[in-house]
Amino acid sequence: MRTVAFCLSTALVALSLSVATRSQAAPVPKPDDNTVTDAYVYLLGRALTIRQEHMDRKGEGFAYNKIKYNPLGSADFVNPNFDVAYLEAWFAVDDKTPVILEVPEVRGRYYTAQILDEWGEVIANINERTFPTKPFGKFALVKPGSTVRIPADAGRIELHSSKAKLLGRVELKGDPDGAVKLQHAFRATGTGKPAIKPPPAIPMFDNATLLGAEIFDDVDARLGSALDVSPVAAGMQQKVRSVAAYVASGKEARAAVDAQLRAFVPKFRKDALTRSAPYVNHWLCGASGGNYGANYQMRTAANYTGIWANNPAEAVYFPATRDANEKPLDGSSSYVMHFPADGLPDKVVDAYWSVILVGVPDYRVVPNPLKRYNFNNHSALVKEADGSLKIGIGPKPVAGVPEANWLPSAEGKPFSLTFRTYVPKEQVKTCEWTPPPVTKVE
Repeated sequence: MRTVAFCLSTALVALSLSVATRSQAAPVPKPDDNTVTDAYVYLLGRALTIRQEHMDRKGEGFAYNKIKYNPLGSADFVNPNFDVAYLEAWFAVDDKTPVILEVPEVRGRYYTAQILDEWGEVIANINERTFPTKPFGKFALVKPGSTVRIPADAGRIELHSSKAKLLGRVELKGDPDGAVKLQHAFRATGTGKPAIKPPPAIPMFDNATLLGAEIFDDVDARLGSALDVSPVAAGMQQKVRSVAAYVASGKEARAAVDAQLRAFVPKFRKDALTRSAPYVNHWLCGASGGNYGANYQMRTAANYTGIWANNPAEAVYFPATRDANEKPLDGSSSYVMHFPADGLPDKVVDAYWSVILVGVPDYRVVPNPLKRYNFNNHSALVKEADGSLKIGIGPKPVAGVPEANWLPSAEGKPFSLTFRTYVPKEQVKTCEWTPPPVTKVE
């Protein structure tokens, strides 16, 4: 009995010491302010693509490995493109199950099949520029490391993880019927039933109410759901986990991080449009999109303002939210963009250009009676006598600008412009050429 009592006493002492040790464990260190905001910006980039997958899955008729052929003029998209026949899909594969993508032969007009990973990095653009030895035909999309056999006539493309996003574009070029016919010639075929994991759970949010401290909940599931190819991924993910540990350490810590982030979000929004890339002539020059290297800040900004950006060999995007005096663009005011005769956008692209007006912060088109949301090089724009080009922007036609060149804005609402250049020349990719400043008409 003594032995039993001694053993029981020893066990109780050990248990007490264990509890005491846990209760005296060092508190989780508080990360400094820069660590919190750096981790937030990095993780927000993934949160935005997770949100998009959840939204896409709710679409009518959605299925993985099934192409959605967007109707011409469809505006239900962030920063839509009205210059092309658009198609999109989410691909899902596993070790034994690839997806076969068929790309039609396209002659005499711009096209690409852009494939991106789950962080917004471009994996491939299938077209005659980047795939000159196989610009069309069958392609087998496979999971990294998969040894599955693929059809002999299919080009092999390794994804970065088990999922990828497809955005296909076929230029209208004044022939919408021909573009639609080509659009529907893109096909995807699943070769079996891959094991498909749903996207990680995340509180749904919009661009006006970005996530706060809750973004750091369940970070292992969000980070582990897709490989990040950025060279700084490992270091940034350690920062994310350190902040997540602090947030989880108690109510006061969580509240402190949440308060810091709520104060930081307005700065992030502003920086996303003025500091995440070179800011030239009052336009953000997105000449580093699509593949971002260590610049995760620009990747998150691109995912925030217009998800699924392409790389500069295909397109350079110029967003503007401020006028020539650095004042926010206001739908109640009138503005002019004046391209000199020797600086017309037609001269700096090998494919086409376009400019679109969208609302802020949702980055969706602003309804107007004309249903006129953008201009491009096929628009019936009227040039000045000296060969220059003026585009007017405002709630009503702008004095001194042909009405055919008027892009309507919404009274009392802020807006953004996105100027796109497809297959841009070198001076665009180096930001030596930019659109002219958006000048307010006093």
